Amino acid sequence: MSEQNLKDKTVKGVGWSAIDNVSQMGVSFVVSIVLARLLSPDDYGLIGIITIFTMVCNTLINAGFNSALIRKKDCSDDDYNTVFICNLVLSLLLYAIIFFCSPLIADFFGREELTALTQVSSLSMIIGALAIVQQTRLTKRIDFKTQTKITLIASIASGVIGIVMALLGFGVWSLVIQQLAAQALRTLLLWFYNKWLPQLRFSRDSFHELFGFGWKLMLSGLFDTLWKELYQVVVGKFYSPAALGQYTRAGQFSKMFSSNLTNVIQRVTFPVLSNIQDDKERMVSAYRRIIKLTMFITAISMFFLGAISEPLLYCLIGPKWHDAAVYLPLICLTGSTYPLHAINLNMLQVQGRSDLFLGLEIIKKIIALGPLFVGAFVGIIPMLLTNIITCVISYFLNSYFPGKLIGYSSWMQIKDFAPSYGVAILIAFSVYFLKYLPITYWVVLPIQIILGVAVFFLVTRKMEESKELKAMVLPVMKKLKKRHHD
Repeated sequence: MSEQNLKDKTVKGVGWSAIDNVSQMGVSFVVSIVLARLLSPDDYGLIGIITIFTMVCNTLINAGFNSALIRKKDCSDDDYNTVFICNLVLSLLLYAIIFFCSPLIADFFGREELTALTQVSSLSMIIGALAIVQQTRLTKRIDFKTQTKITLIASIASGVIGIVMALLGFGVWSLVIQQLAAQALRTLLLWFYNKWLPQLRFSRDSFHELFGFGWKLMLSGLFDTLWKELYQVVVGKFYSPAALGQYTRAGQFSKMFSSNLTNVIQRVTFPVLSNIQDDKERMVSAYRRIIKLTMFITAISMFFLGAISEPLLYCLIGPKWHDAAVYLPLICLTGSTYPLHAINLNMLQVQGRSDLFLGLEIIKKIIALGPLFVGAFVGIIPMLLTNIITCVISYFLNSYFPGKLIGYSSWMQIKDFAPSYGVAILIAFSVYFLKYLPITYWVVLPIQIILGVAVFFLVTRKMEESKELKAMVLPVMKKLKKRHHD
């Protein structure tokens, strides 16, 4: 693939992947605001408990096969069929385990209604398993335009269903049905647009090859998911579902920028950069641009979100979510480093070093026991503060081996993204203390937003990252404007 073709595919892929995530995020954001006003923190806490188990199971169902398929340059139909069968069988097996264990889950958390909620909600695992290969095929083709259409349709339709059910008084069940509807619509549309039909043909050779690469990623993902969900377990068990609801709502606001942006970058760069995995000079150049641009957007967005958290959540979802507004700034500090972890681990995947990937996850999870113990025996705020420290340690661990493999060290990366953090801190300080003005949050919030945007444009107008972002966004905007006029 030539340099220009690589750049064109990457820019196009990033553009559509960004639209996909932004559209999903926008629809989900609007829906979540409406539902948060109609439902209680306790309702969200119950869903948060169920998510603990479904997230772990989904990692096992995937088994690292999608990454193995994306990385393999010449996938056969046997490869796709083998992965499809594995995904489906694993989902059925894990659903059966969850179904029969649901009374034990309800007993552990002391909420009887969790039995039925878990049994119904976990059906999403089976529905989702049917879509993994279909989405992987689109991702390998860097076809994020189709995925954007699917996401938008599924998000809007399921959001309407959830809101209607909440208005009719279904409570927590409106969240369950919304999630099932989103997964079902997404799966149906992926099958409709993809035009690939699986066959019940299992290849041992394909399984050994793909699982040989993917099992380490599966274990790495499992460790990562387990530790993330253990924070939910600690809050849900040692405090209450309502406290967990506050914690998860803060996390969801944080993920709007950090996780979504990282997902955009990962979804596009992994298949594209897998094609140049043998050219280290091009790899370093590509990753430098990715880290600088990603951290420019993420650091500034996360620090700004944390700085305006109290007025923002008060105006959007009401005073009953006050605790979420207190947790959000600390979660934003941690979330601002998330793209760095993901991009460095992406480097290891592209280089085929899933062994190092797994080893790093084991070491990091041992370190991450610290915040969990603090959360269980001290409090949620101390747990979040301790987690910031472990995130910094994890960054140096994650970036050490990619630095050795392709010559892009931790300190080189810090030099690249440090200016973005400097701007982020400046913007956050310029707006944070406005919340103490003796006026209503409905007035404070617009002032914070206007001032933050003004400082952003004033400080970043000559930065390289700002110019590159404009160079990416403006052509897309012109095309959209042209289509609108046509």
